[in-house]
Formats: sequence, C-alpha cells, structure tokens
Amino acid sequence: MPLQPVRVVGLDADDTLWHNEARFAETHAHFSELLAPFSDHDATEERLLAVERRNLRLFGYGVKGFVLSMIETAIEVSERRVDAATIHEIVELGKALLDAPVELLDGVAETVAALAGTHRLVLVTKGDLFNQEAKISASGLADLFWRIEIVSEKDPATYERVLRAHGIDRGEFLMAGNSVRSDVLPVLDIGARAVHVPYTLTWAMERVTDAELEGRRFPVLDRLADLPALLAGLD
Repeated sequence: MPLQPVRVVGLDADDTLWHNEARFAETHAHFSELLAPFSDHDATEERLLAVERRNLRLFGYGVKGFVLSMIETAIEVSERRVDAATIHEIVELGKALLDAPVELLDGVAETVAALAGTHRLVLVTKGDLFNQEAKISASGLADLFWRIEIVSEKDPATYERVLRAHGIDRGEFLMAGNSVRSDVLPVLDIGARAVHVPYTLTWAMERVTDAELEGRRFPVLDRLADLPALLAGLD
C-alpha cells in the first residue's frame, strides 16, 4: 500500500510515556527475597516467567494477573509450604504497584503536547482496563489524545480493528512505542509504519529474537522527544 503523509500517530503508554517496568523489576527483587528460603533468585525468576506464560491466556496482561502468578509460583517453588504471611506480603507488593504514582518520562509532556498540535493521536495500550484507565487519567495527558484504546493484546488483528473502527488509513498511520514485539512488528505486518523508542528495561515476554528481526527495518529513537523531527522529515 502506498504510504501517505503521517496524519495519525499511535503511542504506547507503559515505558513509552511513563515508567512501568522499573517498578516491576523492583517487585521481582522483593518477591525473590520472600522466596529465598525455598529457591534462589534465578530459579524463582525462571519459574515465575513460566507461570506467567502459562496464565497469560487466562489472566491477560496487568498487575492483577502478575500477582496471581506470583502466588502460584510461591506455592510451587515452596512445595506448598509457603505461609499465609508471605502470601499476604505478595498481595501487598501488587497493591503497591497499583497505587504507584504515574511518573512521566523526561520530555514526554511537552512532546505529546507538540504532537497533538500537528497530528491526531491515538493511545494504544494493553493491560488491565481499570489500572490502565487510572494511569491514563493520572498522567494528565488524556485530553491530548483523539482516541484511547485499551486492548487485551497487540497483534496485527488488533491494530487492524483499531484503525478500521476510527476510519484510519494504514498508509497514514505510524505507531511509536518501547516494545518491538507489541508496538513495531505487528504494525509493520499490516502495512503501516512504526518507530521503536527503547526503554532501559524490557520484560522477558516482550523480547524478540534475531530471527524475528531479520529483514525488518524501522527507525529507532533515543527518546520520544525525537519523534516530532522524524515525522517532519517523513512529511
């Protein structure tokens, strides 16, 4: 499909607009400490990731599913010896994640405001509906977006549905986000454009292999603040 000037910009939320994965990393560390009597850090992390993968189809993405997977992991690695006090601490770790303040990445507020003055903006984020709505509201950015989409998965079918629902031509759409797996590859697959804006940490389930990247080309920016200049160059 012929590419047109970019008129609609899609933006990811977590780790593109505000910090997220760093808080999950801290929670992982606390969780490993709680299970130290039963398992070492690496073994606990490996088991937790396996449990998360297994539960994803049931719980989806988000803190609540993560907490349930931590509890299940604690039961498994302790061979059902974990006590109620430890389970309670795991639940409290989840509550702390849900209650954490929204901390925008440097330059994001100014960049999103600038983009909103030149393009229609669509926020496309996956995760728990209630938690994502709360973070979007607390960010102070909600009014800058033309459309907000909280989805259960980011795959080609989802992006097709979002574009179709809002009458967006894929040739005029560009998506920017921190995850190559969720924000870049599926968008390229539908014939639209995508930009990678890496975060300092990447969740294991969002990582891609060299084989998945073979033959795929897309811009990589150091920070979201570089996106307006890139768009100006494309136009």
